Amino acid sequence: MKRRFIMVAVAAMTAAFLVGCGGIGPQTVTRDRFNYNTAISNSWKQQTLLNIIKLRYADMPVFVEVASIVSGYTLEGSINLSATFASPGDTQTVGGVGKYTDRPTITYVPITGQQFNKSFMTPIPPQAILFLMQSGWPIDLIFPLTVDAVNGLRSRVSAGANLRAGDPEFYRVIFLLREIQKSGAVGMRIVKENDQKESTVMFFHQKNITPEVKAALRELRTLLGLRPGGAEITVSYGLIPGSDREIAMLTRSMLHILIEMAIQVDVPAQHVADGRTVPSRSKPDSAEEKIGQLIDIKSGSDKPENAYAAVNYKDHWFWIDDRDFRSKRTFTFLMLLFSTTESGGREGLPLVTIPAG
Repeated sequence: MKRRFIMVAVAAMTAAFLVGCGGIGPQTVTRDRFNYNTAISNSWKQQTLLNIIKLRYADMPVFVEVASIVSGYTLEGSINLSATFASPGDTQTVGGVGKYTDRPTITYVPITGQQFNKSFMTPIPPQAILFLMQSGWPIDLIFPLTVDAVNGLRSRVSAGANLRAGDPEFYRVIFLLREIQKSGAVGMRIVKENDQKESTVMFFHQKNITPEVKAALRELRTLLGLRPGGAEITVSYGLIPGSDREIAMLTRSMLHILIEMAIQVDVPAQHVADGRTVPSRSKPDSAEEKIGQLIDIKSGSDKPENAYAAVNYKDHWFWIDDRDFRSKRTFTFLMLLFSTTESGGREGLPLVTIPAG
């Protein structure tokens, strides 16, 4: 009877082990996909925020990509059985050994050299900016971050050698473009010329628009020096347009954008007094220039409770409040810009490989 009991126990343990081994792969897909997605997203936000803070303190920003993630699972087990029957008593021994191993291999690649120059030092192409506009991102978010000047009208620069106040007309152009964008009267397309060279064209609808939009279009053309009545306008990179049928955009690099955000960080007053960083510039006074104040990064000695992203630097916490939707939207748009400036191929994308077996 006891021998039979032992054999039944061994059979049950063996079956349980085989079932567990057979189902380990599928059971991990949902969990691992979500967990790695969340971990990569959070680390990306923290890295971006940290580099903004470091730039404010004249520290060297370092960007590290998660190049690949390979997660392998091993489930091993063994069962041993021994039984001894002797008179007047008997002895039975049942044993089981199990082993579960998780060996994730994560590859990190620092962005340096030529890749850094392409991703962070090269100005964003005007075509990419118009594609973002066409996809639904508001112009009053895109232009203050990415455009340094349009047809000679300059934006505000808060740091660096080109420190200056922005032209009121620049922000008026943004306001008018946003009103036209909301009406659906603006669009863009790519035109191939005879030599197969591509040109980016912005066009404005002339029919079925309200008197207010017509007035905005007239004022916009006047501010930009465009020919009245022209439906299509060529968009190019530069400071000054070559004709009255062209919009010249002097765009910013990702590094320039990060520096502009860094100067808006609310740093501790003691750090300024100690010479660790420079004072913050005064808040814009005019309604037009307030368009460019898109993010609010706070600081304090205690870890924040409601943070969208938070990092600790020089014994202080810096964060974006999770209840500040405007700052969160700006920060998300910034990380989207990182994706548009990526120069690498598919080999640079995070790869999650989970053997199922």
